[in-house]
Amino acid sequence: MKLSNLAENLIGSEIIKIGNEVNDMKAKGANIANLTIGDLNASIYPIPAGLKSEITKAYQENLTNYPPANGLLSLREAVSKDLKNRWGLDYDAKDILVAGGSRPLIYAVYRAIVDEGDKVVYPIPSWNNNHYTFLTSGTPVEVETAVENNFLPTAEDLKGKLDGAVLLALCSPLNPTGTMFTEDQLKAICQLVIEENNKRSADEKPLYIMYDQIYAMLTFGGKHVDPVSLFPELKPYTIYIDGISKCFAATGVRVGWSFGPSHVIDKMKSLLGHIGAWAPKPEQEATGKFLNQPASVDAFVQEFKGSLQESLYTLHQGIQSMKENGYQVDSLVPMGAMYLTVKLDYLGKKTADGQMIKDTSDLVFYLIKEAQLALVPFSAFGNEKEVPWFRASVGGVSKTEIEDAFLRLQKALDQLVDA
Repeated sequence: MKLSNLAENLIGSEIIKIGNEVNDMKAKGANIANLTIGDLNASIYPIPAGLKSEITKAYQENLTNYPPANGLLSLREAVSKDLKNRWGLDYDAKDILVAGGSRPLIYAVYRAIVDEGDKVVYPIPSWNNNHYTFLTSGTPVEVETAVENNFLPTAEDLKGKLDGAVLLALCSPLNPTGTMFTEDQLKAICQLVIEENNKRSADEKPLYIMYDQIYAMLTFGGKHVDPVSLFPELKPYTIYIDGISKCFAATGVRVGWSFGPSHVIDKMKSLLGHIGAWAPKPEQEATGKFLNQPASVDAFVQEFKGSLQESLYTLHQGIQSMKENGYQVDSLVPMGAMYLTVKLDYLGKKTADGQMIKDTSDLVFYLIKEAQLALVPFSAFGNEKEVPWFRASVGGVSKTEIEDAFLRLQKALDQLVDA
């Protein structure tokens, strides 16, 4: 039974595959430290009390009909005000588009810009850019990054790869690594984009930047930077992705927004109008009211990201302690988001029953069974399966669960022998 070429060639999510394995074992009574999902355990990290009460109030007031296609004006005005006060970004409410989380907005950016065969440039590892490029029939230009640069692309990495491209997809803090651009790193990349656009004629499609800053408020010590703040002349070419999913621990509330040049945002609005990917009206109403209470927002974010940072450092310090004790492991200092970049250099080993650990998928499923610990390999974010780096998300587990996992991890690794 044939389907469309797109459907026949879709690649399933490796993260979902790992998650299914974890869920199957949990259903059988296993106690697994699940560090796979970019989600939050709402029992550990509930949404802000003020946001919750406003959502409840909006439902009680029967605000349950269709919202405007581009989002409630009250929410877009609140976002506009917050962008100005928080980041110094000047965007009118008409240039802000609200949707049910960031995913439909990212897809709309791709659809608004990318034609069949157009070059799309993105770093690996990065979240889902390979799939969105496939969904829009673009030509992927994957830029492999290095641990020395915190797995972020540099201007040197991108030189020669932007020629003729229509979209450069960037994210900071980055999913899956939890690392973030410095001002100098991003400046150098932005200058390349400006140079590339200066070479193009008026009838050519320019090179746009999609800048995903969904984790911007969850940074630890470093300063979040963005293209338009650094180079105002990039405003006609930069489309931002943002929302409440991560910063308010509200992954299931589904309120995201994009902002950028009118000629792009208007087409994205038309596209999503056909898809109907709207955020629920009560959640929009509540988010707008909560954003208009900056003191409450800041108080929640400070406490929330402090808890995430504590869990991330617990995990990082545990990995570093194992490294000092001779294990072939490493991790990068967490800079933001809810992710730790972890190295487990055990490919090519054999298990006690003689099974070869050929690649990172083998190691992931071995650790789920033997250590009751689940991670996501960088192969889920575009890298080869022989790259021994993994994403560890702390949003779904407690600090105690993290601490308890180390002895199990060490025991499982101790059982691996040279082939």
